[in-house]
Amino acid sequence: MKTLVTEAAITARVAELGREISGFYGDDPVTMVVLANGALLFGADLARRITSPLEWDVLCVNSYRADRSTGKLTVRPSLKLDPAGRRMLVVDEVLDSGITLAEVCRTLLAAGADEVRTAVMVEKLRPRPEGVEHADWCGFELPDRYLVGYGLDSRERFRNLPYIAELE
Repeated sequence: MKTLVTEAAITARVAELGREISGFYGDDPVTMVVLANGALLFGADLARRITSPLEWDVLCVNSYRADRSTGKLTVRPSLKLDPAGRRMLVVDEVLDSGITLAEVCRTLLAAGADEVRTAVMVEKLRPRPEGVEHADWCGFELPDRYLVGYGLDSRERFRNLPYIAELE
C-alpha cells in the first residue's frame, strides 16, 4: 500500500470541514445522514467538529460487490428520522461513480427534505454523470485509484486504517 493521506492531514482537514459546515448552517439545525459502513469513521469525527445543532441518522447503502461497482444501489432499513422539512447533510467516505450520492439525495428530496447537501472525505478525480460532479464539501481530491483506510475498504478489510492509501 502507498499512503496518500496521513492521519494528521485527515485530522486537520476534518476540523476544517467542521468549521466550514458550521459556518454554512450557523444556528440552524441540520440532520446528518451517514452512509454506512464506509462513512462511519468520517461521520463520527465530522459530527464532533460541527457546532450547529445536529441530529444524526445512518443509512446502510451498497453498490459494490467483490471490489466492483454493480451500478445498482442496495438500501437496507430506512432512516429513523423523517426527512420531511429537514435540512439534510449526506456524509459518505468517497465520491466515486456518483451513483450512491445521487440516489440518496433524490430519495431524501422525494421524501420531503427541504435541502440536501453532501460531504465526502474523498472525491476521486474522474468523470461522473450530470448532477453529481462534486460534493458540497470534500476532504481530499485524489486520483481514481482503489483506495483503502479511514472507512474505505477492500472486501470489508482496511477500514480501520487511520490513513488513506492506494491499494496496489
